[in-house]
Amino acid sequence: MAKSSPDKDGGGVADGGINAGINASGGSVNAGGPANPVAYRGAVNGGDGIDGASVNAIDAKKMPLVDHIEELRWTLIRCGCAVILCAVPCGVYWRRIFDFAALWPLRLSDPAPKIIYTAPAEAVMLSVKIALACGAVAASPFIFWQVWRFVSPGLYKNERAVILPAVAASTLCFLAGIAFCYCVLPTVLKFLTGFSQGQIDPYFRIDEYISFLMKMCLAFGAAFELPVAAFVLSKMGVIDHKFLIRYFRYAVVAIFIAAALLTPPDVLSQIFLAMPLLVLYALSILIAFLARRGRGGGA
Repeated sequence: MAKSSPDKDGGGVADGGINAGINASGGSVNAGGPANPVAYRGAVNGGDGIDGASVNAIDAKKMPLVDHIEELRWTLIRCGCAVILCAVPCGVYWRRIFDFAALWPLRLSDPAPKIIYTAPAEAVMLSVKIALACGAVAASPFIFWQVWRFVSPGLYKNERAVILPAVAASTLCFLAGIAFCYCVLPTVLKFLTGFSQGQIDPYFRIDEYISFLMKMCLAFGAAFELPVAAFVLSKMGVIDHKFLIRYFRYAVVAIFIAAALLTPPDVLSQIFLAMPLLVLYALSILIAFLARRGRGGGA
């Protein structure tokens, strides 16, 4: 007796119809999981209107790991070229920059420290370091733009809308952090140089002194990015103001630990970094609240 076999062509049509129905609904067959992880995340985030077309657009942008690494390489190359391009004029006027960047913070110090160098090529390397540091500051808008541009393919369309405001806010907050650092540096250096007044004469090696200034500026600039991070994460639905309030006690401990690690081993500079961070954390709570209300998340 001949065994009956299913019609292959007919089965293919039926399977194609089923797959078309699944694709049209934006779903996929996952055992024990949501029908569509992307649509599920959209539902959790308050229903941001992520439909099947958005899902397919996101799937179309998926890249293998090698392509991500290649994109990261070109991002770093572009940022490096921008820093070098901005460093050229800074290198031409490095002496004027040195007079302000290195000597101005010492204006309140008593006794006034004497800046020395102990290696033949140290003065040459000083000019290069000043040029690159100032070039990085001047190129910071482009660098922040490249960073956000690199992470944007992993965001939804509504989340990518915050990239341009985030770039502008990141640049302004970073520069504000550096400006605030230079406002408190004279007081910090006055305390440090006057601690052993009359017993030890202060002599600063230029390489160590410039590294100290760069470390302080980078610490304050990074600390002032806290409100921007709170805004972006709130817009993405990762955190909200309730989360920041709930973990406020832990944040205070983390802030003082970070201030101790990022500043010299003296109490004054740690307090000068920790106090603005606490204020910025409180500001981040307000920003997260307003960002969630803007997403329609309510209070």
